Amino acid sequence: MEMKPSFNSYIEQSIIKHWDKDALSDYKGTTLQYHDVARKIEKLHILFESGGIRKGDKIAICGRNSANWAVTFLATLSYGAVAVPIQHEFKPEQIYNIVSHSGAKLLFVGDIVATTLDYSQLPEIEGVFYLPDNSLIISHNDALSFAREHLNELFGRKFPKYFRKEHVHYVVDAPEDLAIINYTSGTTGFSKGVMIPYRAMTGNLSWTLGELGKHVKPGNVLAILPMAHMYGLMVEFLFNFAFGNHIYFLTRLPSPTIIQQAFADVKPVIIASVPLIVEKIVRKHIFPLVQNSRIKLLMSMPVISKKVKERIREYVYNVFGGNLYEIIIGGAGLNKEVEQFLYDIEFPFTVGYGTTETAPMISYSDYNNFVPGSCGTPVTGMSVRVASDDPEHVAGEIITRGINVMQGYYHNPEATKAVFDDDGWFHTGDLGTMASDGHIFIRGRIKNMLLGSNGQNIYPEEIEDKLNSMALVNESLVIQDHEQLVALVHPDAKEAEELGFSSSDIEDIMEQNRRQLNAALPSFCKIEKIRIQEKEFEKTPKNSIKRYLYTKQA
Repeated sequence: MEMKPSFNSYIEQSIIKHWDKDALSDYKGTTLQYHDVARKIEKLHILFESGGIRKGDKIAICGRNSANWAVTFLATLSYGAVAVPIQHEFKPEQIYNIVSHSGAKLLFVGDIVATTLDYSQLPEIEGVFYLPDNSLIISHNDALSFAREHLNELFGRKFPKYFRKEHVHYVVDAPEDLAIINYTSGTTGFSKGVMIPYRAMTGNLSWTLGELGKHVKPGNVLAILPMAHMYGLMVEFLFNFAFGNHIYFLTRLPSPTIIQQAFADVKPVIIASVPLIVEKIVRKHIFPLVQNSRIKLLMSMPVISKKVKERIREYVYNVFGGNLYEIIIGGAGLNKEVEQFLYDIEFPFTVGYGTTETAPMISYSDYNNFVPGSCGTPVTGMSVRVASDDPEHVAGEIITRGINVMQGYYHNPEATKAVFDDDGWFHTGDLGTMASDGHIFIRGRIKNMLLGSNGQNIYPEEIEDKLNSMALVNESLVIQDHEQLVALVHPDAKEAEELGFSSSDIEDIMEQNRRQLNAALPSFCKIEKIRIQEKEFEKTPKNSIKRYLYTKQA
């Protein structure tokens, strides 16, 4: 077996190699070069050592994406401690529970999170740091307080002349050492601590550097996904840092308008995104320009259509910054209408698949090998099967094993046992099929599957995908109320207002949508009624609807 470098050696080598290059920026804020990152890491190492933090101790990080968040994460792993990223959207009670459950000794909090916490609820914590400047908010450790107060003096004593490349030496991690405990937000309301060893981190990082690194040119990247989630952490941050790119963190709420402007400013060389962001940009800023009778007529003319597609593709390419190799979409399935449009104009996009438990990659295909409706083929180091007698045609649970798979759930042997079988296969809970060439097609979550009155399997995600393409539908959720299927729809209020539609008009349009939808569905999948959901659906940080909140109501 080929021996890969340790995870921390990738970080160490990148810092040394790209010493004077720009590394991390807060969008429209300050910039750190790779040598600045190294210096900040060393200062945090001094704090950790002075405060008695040892290898394997837990350090929690909770805040919005920022350069300092990234530095703190790198400092934690390169010291040999275990990072506990906490999604900043979590409620204070969830944060207290995660800090307590993980046994974290230190907590770093961002500007907004810092104002929401009652630190008396964290009696076991030794120190709470403020992420923007690493000042101490709370300390129950005199040595830690002293070190923070005299940090520059201690740093100067350790490096009496000046800090140089040759001073960068990080802990050599072993494959089964614990690197991260990542608490899933999930859509069930119960957060489990996923134990991710360095083996999985190295497997993902070496794969991204090998697969994406051979195509992507050095340049800028815009980080829009939360780093407390494995997809954003690995594909947006760690890959690009190890590759030597300049990462801009979008510190504000990532609305489509703000993101589109940031794309224009940053001109990213690669984009990692969840479907919702791409879908909203395409629907709001691209479809209104290309979905008219004149363009459709030109697209239907064989000689002219090729040139029209090229012009549309160039326009879409510029909307996303005009400099990218491809967009990688993950976290959920891409809407079929948007997917087909991008595929038809030969736009460079692909859809990958993964889970927190696989840190995160399970499958991916380069956009040149992308098959519509699929989420790629298994990545290096991962085996994937569909638990079905006929995997090509009959959906079954997707199961996987390999280098990227977690060790289990922290302090939760029952949950761990529930997802691993006797042969070591991790059961994802996702339903899918697999083509003979290895391409995986997701049907939905097992727990979301509904049972029709005659015993038929109903996949609500497939119905929602069709409904989300219909008039005035912003997003939808299909639930089962007794034996009837009901669609909850959050309408596009802004568009309705611009068109002067009243509430009764919206209801009439939804009834037309229902009839049109049912005409395209098998009889056992027909929607009995559409209920208007006035408020936007509550979501997880990766923009998945918290389905359990609404199915419980039914």
